[in-house]
Amino acid sequence: MKQAIERVDFPNTKDSIMNDLRTMGVEKGMTIIVHSSLSRIGWVNGGEVAVIQALMEVVTEEGTIVMPTQSAVLSDPSEWEMPPVLKEWWQTIRDTMPAFHPSYTPTYGMGKIPEAFRNFPGAIRSNHPEVSFAAWGKDKETIIQGHSLEFGLGENSPLASLYKRNSFVLLLGVGYDSNTSFHLAEYRIPYREIVSKGNPILMDGERVWKTYQEIETREELFDEIGREFENENEIPTNKIGLAESRLFSFRQGVDYAEKWLKAHDDKGAPTFRE
Repeated sequence: MKQAIERVDFPNTKDSIMNDLRTMGVEKGMTIIVHSSLSRIGWVNGGEVAVIQALMEVVTEEGTIVMPTQSAVLSDPSEWEMPPVLKEWWQTIRDTMPAFHPSYTPTYGMGKIPEAFRNFPGAIRSNHPEVSFAAWGKDKETIIQGHSLEFGLGENSPLASLYKRNSFVLLLGVGYDSNTSFHLAEYRIPYREIVSKGNPILMDGERVWKTYQEIETREELFDEIGREFENENEIPTNKIGLAESRLFSFRQGVDYAEKWLKAHDDKGAPTFRE
Protein backbone atom coordinates (compact mmCIF):
# COMPACT_ATOMS: atom_id res chain seq x y z
CA MET A 1 0.00 0.00 0.00
CA LYS A 2 2.84 2.40 0.81
CA GLN A 3 4.14 2.26 -2.76
CA ALA A 4 0.64 2.76 -4.19
CA ILE A 5 0.08 5.82 -1.99
CA GLU A 6 3.45 7.29 -2.92
CA ARG A 7 2.58 7.07 -6.64
CA VAL A 8 -0.39 9.45 -6.42
CA ASP A 9 -0.44 13.21 -5.71
CA PHE A 10 -4.03 13.10 -4.48
CA PRO A 11 -6.30 10.20 -3.49
CA ASN A 12 -8.24 8.39 -6.22
CA THR A 13 -11.86 8.12 -5.06
CA LYS A 14 -15.07 6.73 -6.45
CA ASP A 15 -15.98 10.21 -7.69
CA SER A 16 -12.62 10.82 -9.35
CA ILE A 17 -12.79 7.42 -11.05
CA MET A 18 -16.31 8.30 -12.27
CA ASN A 19 -14.99 11.55 -13.74
CA ASP A 20 -12.14 9.70 -15.45
CA LEU A 21 -14.54 7.10 -16.88
CA ARG A 22 -16.79 9.81 -18.32
CA THR A 23 -13.78 11.62 -19.80
CA MET A 24 -12.78 8.28 -21.33
CA GLY A 25 -16.19 8.07 -23.03
CA VAL A 26 -18.02 5.62 -20.77
CA GLU A 27 -21.69 6.58 -20.69
CA LYS A 28 -25.02 5.81 -19.07
CA GLY A 29 -26.71 2.86 -20.77
CA MET A 30 -23.52 1.51 -22.34
CA THR A 31 -22.86 -2.22 -22.66
CA ILE A 32 -19.22 -2.69 -21.75
CA ILE A 33 -16.77 -5.51 -21.04
CA VAL A 34 -14.04 -4.44 -18.62
CA HIS A 35 -10.51 -5.82 -18.29
CA SER A 36 -8.66 -4.22 -15.42
CA SER A 37 -5.65 -3.84 -13.16
CA LEU A 38 -6.32 -2.24 -9.79
CA SER A 39 -2.62 -1.70 -9.06
CA ARG A 40 -2.11 0.32 -12.26
CA ILE A 41 -4.73 2.86 -11.12
CA GLY A 42 -2.66 3.78 -8.09
CA TRP A 43 -4.06 3.97 -4.59
CA VAL A 44 -7.87 4.14 -4.57
CA ASN A 45 -9.84 4.95 -1.44
CA GLY A 46 -12.03 1.86 -1.19
CA GLY A 47 -9.95 -0.19 -3.63
CA GLU A 48 -11.74 -2.52 -6.01
CA VAL A 49 -15.13 -1.79 -4.44
CA ALA A 50 -14.84 1.91 -5.25
CA VAL A 51 -13.83 1.14 -8.85
CA ILE A 52 -16.80 -1.20 -9.33
CA GLN A 53 -19.20 1.30 -7.77
CA ALA A 54 -17.84 4.00 -10.07
CA LEU A 55 -18.43 1.81 -13.11
CA MET A 56 -21.95 0.96 -11.98
CA GLU A 57 -22.91 4.54 -11.22
CA VAL A 58 -21.65 5.76 -14.60
CA VAL A 59 -23.18 2.95 -16.68
CA THR A 60 -26.28 2.62 -14.44
CA GLU A 61 -28.72 -0.28 -14.56
CA GLU A 62 -29.85 0.95 -17.96
CA GLY A 63 -26.58 -0.44 -19.27
CA THR A 64 -24.65 -3.67 -18.68
CA ILE A 65 -21.17 -4.35 -17.29
CA VAL A 66 -19.42 -7.64 -18.09
CA MET A 67 -16.12 -8.97 -16.77
CA PRO A 68 -14.23 -12.21 -17.47
CA THR A 69 -14.18 -14.33 -14.29
CA GLN A 70 -12.01 -17.18 -15.50
CA SER A 71 -10.84 -20.00 -13.27
CA ALA A 72 -8.02 -21.60 -15.22
CA VAL A 73 -6.85 -23.48 -12.12
CA LEU A 74 -9.81 -25.82 -12.75
CA SER A 75 -8.13 -27.41 -15.75
CA ASP A 76 -6.45 -30.63 -16.78
CA PRO A 77 -3.14 -30.95 -14.89
CA SER A 78 -1.50 -32.21 -18.07
CA GLU A 79 -1.71 -28.58 -19.30
CA TRP A 80 -0.06 -27.01 -16.26
CA GLU A 81 3.26 -25.31 -16.90
CA MET A 82 3.70 -22.69 -14.13
CA PRO A 83 4.46 -24.89 -12.35
CA PRO A 84 3.99 -28.33 -13.91
CA VAL A 85 3.11 -31.31 -11.73
CA LEU A 86 4.32 -34.88 -11.92
CA LYS A 87 2.50 -37.08 -14.42
CA GLU A 88 1.85 -39.59 -11.64
CA TRP A 89 -0.31 -36.94 -9.95
CA TRP A 90 -2.56 -36.20 -12.90
CA GLN A 91 -5.28 -38.77 -12.33
CA THR A 92 -5.49 -38.07 -8.61
CA ILE A 93 -5.90 -34.36 -9.37
CA ARG A 94 -8.63 -35.08 -11.93
CA ASP A 95 -10.44 -37.37 -9.49
CA THR A 96 -10.40 -34.99 -6.53
CA MET A 97 -10.52 -31.44 -7.91
CA PRO A 98 -13.67 -29.65 -6.62
CA ALA A 99 -16.31 -29.02 -9.26
CA PHE A 100 -16.89 -25.52 -10.58
CA HIS A 101 -19.73 -23.60 -8.98
CA PRO A 102 -20.54 -20.03 -10.11
CA SER A 103 -21.27 -18.93 -6.55
CA TYR A 104 -18.07 -19.92 -4.81
CA THR A 105 -15.35 -20.90 -7.29
CA PRO A 106 -12.88 -18.00 -7.19
CA THR A 107 -11.38 -16.35 -10.23
CA TYR A 108 -7.75 -17.16 -10.98
CA GLY A 109 -5.24 -14.63 -12.28
CA MET A 110 -7.95 -12.09 -13.11
CA GLY A 111 -7.17 -9.49 -10.45
CA LYS A 112 -9.09 -8.02 -7.53
CA ILE A 113 -11.73 -6.14 -9.51
CA PRO A 114 -13.37 -9.15 -11.27
CA GLU A 115 -13.14 -11.25 -8.12
CA ALA A 116 -15.09 -8.61 -6.18
CA PHE A 117 -17.46 -7.90 -9.09
CA ARG A 118 -18.70 -11.50 -9.36
CA ASN A 119 -19.90 -11.24 -5.73
CA PHE A 120 -21.66 -7.88 -6.05
CA PRO A 121 -25.42 -7.78 -5.45
CA GLY A 122 -27.21 -8.17 -8.76
CA ALA A 123 -24.25 -9.71 -10.59
CA ILE A 124 -24.65 -13.15 -12.19
CA ARG A 125 -22.01 -15.52 -13.51
CA SER A 126 -22.05 -18.01 -16.38
CA ASN A 127 -21.60 -21.70 -15.67
CA HIS A 128 -18.44 -22.42 -17.66
CA PRO A 129 -15.84 -24.13 -15.44
CA GLU A 130 -12.83 -22.39 -16.98
CA VAL A 131 -13.83 -19.29 -18.98
CA SER A 132 -16.87 -17.90 -17.16
CA PHE A 133 -18.11 -14.30 -17.31
CA ALA A 134 -20.00 -12.20 -14.77
CA ALA A 135 -22.50 -9.52 -15.72
CA TRP A 136 -24.55 -6.80 -14.02
CA GLY A 137 -27.24 -4.55 -15.43
CA LYS A 138 -30.07 -4.48 -17.92
CA ASP A 139 -29.05 -7.27 -20.33
CA LYS A 140 -27.10 -9.48 -17.95
CA GLU A 141 -29.37 -12.53 -18.33
CA THR A 142 -29.37 -12.44 -22.13
CA ILE A 143 -25.60 -12.03 -22.31
CA ILE A 144 -24.74 -14.72 -19.76
CA GLN A 145 -27.33 -17.42 -20.54
CA GLY A 146 -26.54 -20.34 -22.83
CA HIS A 147 -22.77 -20.29 -22.34
CA SER A 148 -21.60 -23.45 -24.11
CA LEU A 149 -19.11 -25.80 -22.47
CA GLU A 150 -17.51 -26.61 -25.83
CA PHE A 151 -15.77 -23.79 -27.67
CA GLY A 152 -16.41 -21.57 -24.67
CA LEU A 153 -15.20 -18.28 -26.18
CA GLY A 154 -16.95 -18.80 -29.51
CA GLU A 155 -20.37 -18.41 -31.06
CA ASN A 156 -22.31 -19.71 -28.05
CA SER A 157 -20.58 -17.55 -25.46
CA PRO A 158 -21.12 -14.16 -23.82
CA LEU A 159 -18.57 -12.79 -26.29
CA ALA A 160 -20.85 -13.59 -29.22
CA SER A 161 -23.76 -11.96 -27.35
CA LEU A 162 -21.67 -8.83 -26.85
CA TYR A 163 -20.72 -8.81 -30.54
CA LYS A 164 -24.41 -8.70 -31.52
CA ARG A 165 -24.92 -5.56 -29.43
CA ASN A 166 -23.44 -2.12 -29.64
CA SER A 167 -20.87 -3.11 -27.01
CA PHE A 168 -17.58 -1.57 -25.99
CA VAL A 169 -14.29 -2.84 -24.56
CA LEU A 170 -12.59 -0.98 -21.71
CA LEU A 171 -8.95 -1.89 -21.13
CA LEU A 172 -8.43 -0.30 -17.71
CA GLY A 173 -4.71 -0.32 -17.10
CA VAL A 174 -4.09 -3.50 -19.12
CA GLY A 175 -2.89 -4.19 -22.65
CA TYR A 176 -4.37 -5.97 -25.60
CA ASP A 177 -2.94 -9.25 -24.35
CA SER A 178 -5.80 -9.13 -21.80
CA ASN A 179 -8.44 -8.41 -24.44
CA THR A 180 -10.67 -11.49 -24.27
CA SER A 181 -12.81 -10.27 -27.18
CA PHE A 182 -10.02 -11.10 -29.65
CA HIS A 183 -10.64 -14.78 -28.85
CA LEU A 184 -13.97 -14.58 -30.67
CA ALA A 185 -12.05 -13.68 -33.83
CA GLU A 186 -9.98 -16.86 -33.45
CA TYR A 187 -13.14 -18.93 -33.81
CA ARG A 188 -13.95 -17.16 -37.08
CA ILE A 189 -10.79 -17.93 -39.02
CA PRO A 190 -10.77 -20.93 -41.38
CA TYR A 191 -7.88 -22.86 -39.82
CA ARG A 192 -7.94 -23.74 -36.15
CA GLU A 193 -6.33 -26.50 -34.14
CA ILE A 194 -8.93 -28.43 -32.14
CA VAL A 195 -7.82 -29.71 -28.74
CA SER A 196 -9.41 -31.71 -25.93
CA LYS A 197 -10.06 -30.01 -22.58
CA GLY A 198 -11.23 -31.34 -19.24
CA ASN A 199 -12.82 -29.76 -16.15
CA PRO A 200 -14.74 -30.85 -13.05
CA ILE A 201 -18.41 -29.84 -13.29
CA LEU A 202 -21.70 -30.62 -11.59
CA MET A 203 -24.20 -32.70 -13.58
CA ASP A 204 -27.53 -33.46 -11.92
CA GLY A 205 -25.91 -32.57 -8.60
CA GLU A 206 -23.01 -34.99 -9.08
CA ARG A 207 -19.39 -34.05 -9.61
CA VAL A 208 -17.99 -35.41 -12.89
CA TRP A 209 -14.81 -34.84 -14.89
CA LYS A 210 -16.06 -33.67 -18.27
CA THR A 211 -14.00 -33.63 -21.46
CA TYR A 212 -14.94 -31.51 -24.45
CA GLN A 213 -13.55 -29.83 -27.56
CA GLU A 214 -11.93 -26.43 -27.70
CA ILE A 215 -9.63 -24.53 -30.03
CA GLU A 216 -6.03 -23.80 -29.18
CA THR A 217 -5.99 -20.06 -28.50
CA ARG A 218 -3.05 -17.81 -29.35
CA GLU A 219 -3.25 -14.82 -27.03
CA GLU A 220 0.47 -14.22 -27.54
CA LEU A 221 -0.54 -12.60 -30.85
CA PHE A 222 -2.95 -10.14 -29.25
CA ASP A 223 -0.46 -7.37 -28.44
CA GLU A 224 0.67 -7.19 -32.07
CA ILE A 225 -2.93 -7.25 -33.29
CA GLY A 226 -3.75 -4.45 -30.86
CA ARG A 227 -0.82 -2.27 -31.95
CA GLU A 228 -1.81 -2.54 -35.60
CA PHE A 229 -5.47 -1.99 -34.71
CA GLU A 230 -4.50 1.29 -33.06
CA ASN A 231 -2.31 2.30 -36.00
CA GLU A 232 -5.28 1.98 -38.35
CA ASN A 233 -8.07 3.30 -36.11
CA GLU A 234 -8.61 6.17 -33.71
CA ILE A 235 -8.77 4.51 -30.31
CA PRO A 236 -9.42 6.83 -27.35
CA THR A 237 -6.63 6.57 -24.81
CA ASN A 238 -6.83 8.29 -21.45
CA LYS A 239 -5.91 7.87 -17.80
CA ILE A 240 -8.21 6.35 -15.19
CA GLY A 241 -6.33 7.27 -12.07
CA LEU A 242 -2.77 6.55 -13.16
CA ALA A 243 -3.81 3.69 -15.44
CA GLU A 244 -3.44 4.18 -19.19
CA SER A 245 -6.75 2.95 -20.55
CA ARG A 246 -8.50 2.40 -23.88
CA LEU A 247 -12.13 2.31 -24.98
CA PHE A 248 -13.22 0.92 -28.35
CA SER A 249 -16.02 -0.83 -30.17
CA PHE A 250 -16.23 -4.53 -29.38
CA ARG A 251 -17.37 -5.38 -32.92
CA GLN A 252 -14.73 -3.21 -34.55
CA GLY A 253 -11.99 -4.90 -32.53
CA VAL A 254 -13.19 -8.43 -33.27
CA ASP A 255 -13.61 -7.71 -36.98
CA TYR A 256 -10.11 -6.27 -37.18
CA ALA A 257 -8.59 -9.24 -35.33
CA GLU A 258 -10.38 -11.67 -37.64
CA LYS A 259 -9.05 -9.85 -40.70
CA TRP A 260 -5.54 -9.75 -39.20
CA LEU A 261 -5.48 -13.46 -38.38
CA LYS A 262 -6.65 -14.39 -41.87
CA ALA A 263 -4.08 -12.10 -43.49
CA HIS A 264 -1.19 -13.44 -41.42
CA ASP A 265 -2.01 -17.13 -41.66
CA ASP A 266 0.35 -17.63 -44.62
CA LYS A 267 2.79 -14.80 -43.85
CA GLY A 268 4.94 -16.15 -41.09
CA ALA A 269 2.52 -16.17 -38.19
CA PRO A 270 1.68 -19.49 -36.54
CA THR A 271 -0.68 -21.55 -38.67
CA PHE A 272 -4.03 -22.74 -37.41
CA ARG A 273 -5.11 -26.20 -38.53
CA GLU A 274 -8.36 -28.05 -37.91
